[in-house]
Amino acid sequence: QVQLVESGGGLVQAGGSLRLSCAASGRTLVAYSMGWFRQAPEKEREFVAAISWSATGLAYADSVKGRFTISRENGQNTMYLQMNSLKPEDTAVYYCAVVMRPGTRREPDEYDYWGQGTQVTVSS
Repeated sequence: QVQLVESGGGLVQAGGSLRLSCAASGRTLVAYSMGWFRQAPEKEREFVAAISWSATGLAYADSVKGRFTISRENGQNTMYLQMNSLKPEDTAVYYCAVVMRPGTRREPDEYDYWGQGTQVTVSS
């Protein structure tokens, strides 16, 4: 089993920044890829960003490209999402996820483990 814990969410004004963290623990996490998803009220969970084990593979949703940056520290089993120029439409619960296979993946069904989520609220 893998446990994932997100942190760093909160309330921020439009144009502001937040940095989310996702700490992973549990079984040996080798050659796994990670991703961030978000879910707003009454909407489906959507892909935000993904990163491969070596961090050479990166993928972003068009809606966040140029504003969000995904990164990871494998020695710390931690992934980050730096969110800049936040907009009210970024308001959602943000989830981190792990897939125990290589490559960046955009579909929620492809991921094996999920965190409990952290709320991000952007006020206008």
